[in-house]
Amino acid sequence: MLIQTASALWLIAALAAPEPPAQAQQYQAPKARRHFVSVSYERQFVQPYGFSKHPLSELLGQPVNEVHLQNFQYETQDQKTQVTVLEYGKRASAIGATLYPFGSSQGATLAIRGSIESLPDIRVAFTGPAPSPTYQLTNGRAMDIGAGVDMSDRAPGFGLGAHAFVIGGIGTAQTDQLDGRRYFIEGGGGVSSGPFGVDVAFKYSVNRFSEPVSHSVHMIPISVRASLTF
Repeated sequence: MLIQTASALWLIAALAAPEPPAQAQQYQAPKARRHFVSVSYERQFVQPYGFSKHPLSELLGQPVNEVHLQNFQYETQDQKTQVTVLEYGKRASAIGATLYPFGSSQGATLAIRGSIESLPDIRVAFTGPAPSPTYQLTNGRAMDIGAGVDMSDRAPGFGLGAHAFVIGGIGTAQTDQLDGRRYFIEGGGGVSSGPFGVDVAFKYSVNRFSEPVSHSVHMIPISVRASLTF
């Protein structure tokens, strides 16, 4: 009788006991979909780099020094040639497209970028021995192609995401006076919401020409870029 009573109590307790809670499912945040193409428009503020050497020293065949409190800006080391910078434009613009062959969503991915950008006008006058009385690059345009790495952390929907990139490549430079080749490296980053984005980018470009003597013009465009990515 005691055993039967104990068995009945055990059965009742087992039936009345609550079931153990199901194992909690691990939460997974939704991921942003992959993007494959980005088109952009940008405004550039262009800074010269090493202008006394590239192109002035290369054009004049000797070191050139910057001067102050004169009606000219540079002078050759032998003081026989003075250089007056009549114009060096600071503003430029560009359009471009970036292709992500493996998609861009989270982490690093390959980026291939092409762009067409304007080049600032440059006009210089020489007084003294020089290959020509003036040096001009006007109505310039550059066409670039490059590849690099894009590191992204895009958000789903219209959430706030971010990305950073570094790209290097080659291109051509065409002006009213000279045509040449160029190479560049570019880096930057920005934020995005849905397909819309805003970037800040820094580019270092070397434009090489062969006339009237072999020389180069170095520029650093600083860009504010609006993009549409899909």
